[in-house]
Amino acid sequence: MKKQERYNAVLEWFAANNPEAETELHYNSPYELLVAVILSAQCTDKRVNIITPKVFEVFPTALAMAAANKDQVFALIKSCSYPNNKAGHLVGMAKMLTEKFGGTVPESIDELQLLPGVGRKTANVIASVVYNKPAMAVDTHVFRVAARIGLTVNSKTPLDTEKQLVKHIDESLIPKAHHWIILHGRYICTARNPKCTKCGISAFCTYFDKIKSAEF
Repeated sequence: MKKQERYNAVLEWFAANNPEAETELHYNSPYELLVAVILSAQCTDKRVNIITPKVFEVFPTALAMAAANKDQVFALIKSCSYPNNKAGHLVGMAKMLTEKFGGTVPESIDELQLLPGVGRKTANVIASVVYNKPAMAVDTHVFRVAARIGLTVNSKTPLDTEKQLVKHIDESLIPKAHHWIILHGRYICTARNPKCTKCGISAFCTYFDKIKSAEF
């Protein structure tokens, strides 16, 4: 199967079987999503969704967060991974968002990455989810699943994976494809013991091909 044929088959299956894929983080504004995504680094969405309601109650806006100190934020997020670093990032992010961007979460990936705690992955999530831009955020799930299926080849970095994916996926589908691949990695193509027998795209998967070949 040629690479573009593989992409087409995989994307068509996802479109037919999970047409409404979206982030599992709970939020009601771009600011809230930005906070949630910063907290989600090396932390599950389930845990973040437990933490954020109180955070948003105490700090409902970037202006409110900017007026906080690190210890106040730490007390609310201490059950997530790396709470000390994230507390500092959140306060710094809120201050810059308020002072430099008037409290409005920017659309530009370059501008988003100016914010403390916001790397390329987080910036791509915000650009994609909030502004529907053709930005492919590459987390551990996307990196792993894309390589397993055969969508990427010899990718050594998240940026390389991102470049390979956006090259072969139509711009209009990139925001949705980001969620398709993440959710597939979270629930089917897991890091350990992937559920290949329950996978709807195994027929297009290079990893599954290797498993079948090894059985004979």
